[in-house]
Amino acid sequence: METKRKTKTSSAVKQRYNEKVYDNISVRVPKEMAAAFKKKCAEEGIPQAQVIKKTIEDFLAK
Repeated sequence: METKRKTKTSSAVKQRYNEKVYDNISVRVPKEMAAAFKKKCAEEGIPQAQVIKKTIEDFLAK
């Protein structure tokens, strides 16, 4: 019986994929605002990126 070889995708391969498919958008906000945003996301169990992506989608849909 032939056994399947276990492989792991290297971090370099994942990084190349992410660079090809995604882009970064950065924003600076006051520390108090960032802390409140992170806290509220944690309390509601919502990923921070999901909130930002939804806001961008809504803006682009206008």
